[in-house]
Amino acid sequence: MAEEEVVEQPAKGGGKGLMIVLIALILFLLLAVVGGGYFLYSQGVFSPQENNNQAETVKKEESNSSDRFKAAVNDLVLNITNAKGREKLMKLSFTLKSSDPAIEAVVEAYKAEIIDVVISQISARSSEELLTVGGKALLKDEMIDEINKVLNDATAGNSDIQKSSIKDILFTTFVIK
Repeated sequence: MAEEEVVEQPAKGGGKGLMIVLIALILFLLLAVVGGGYFLYSQGVFSPQENNNQAETVKKEESNSSDRFKAAVNDLVLNITNAKGREKLMKLSFTLKSSDPAIEAVVEAYKAEIIDVVISQISARSSEELLTVGGKALLKDEMIDEINKVLNDATAGNSDIQKSSIKDILFTTFVIK
């Protein structure tokens, strides 16, 4: 019989390694371009300089003019309950930001009424709710409304004091144990 010649052909597996290197190189270059673009954008290269500076100046003037007066209420210790009905202690201190220059004297004069509102607001919530970011934000909003109501009612006859002058509340101590 005739002898068959067996010719071995070299394997073509070398192309896979080259393909992986090319894909990695393309991904690296793509990430470099995106990263460089983000860096330039964050540095303000693509935005007009004059408009950006004017907007920052206006924002600074607005924030300085409306909330520059503060009054603090410090070291309130409150009993609260969790969802299971177990009692916990809460230590709370906060600062009231206002647009009224007389806010410190007003808060000192009506501190008992303000503390009563705070106790009522916190007692209506569980410790789990107060520990969430949303719970604290809701508490701040409701405390601002209630404190403004108390101060508006208490100073109704005094035209020198602005109505609804409390603009923000800053929690300086918020501990639940």
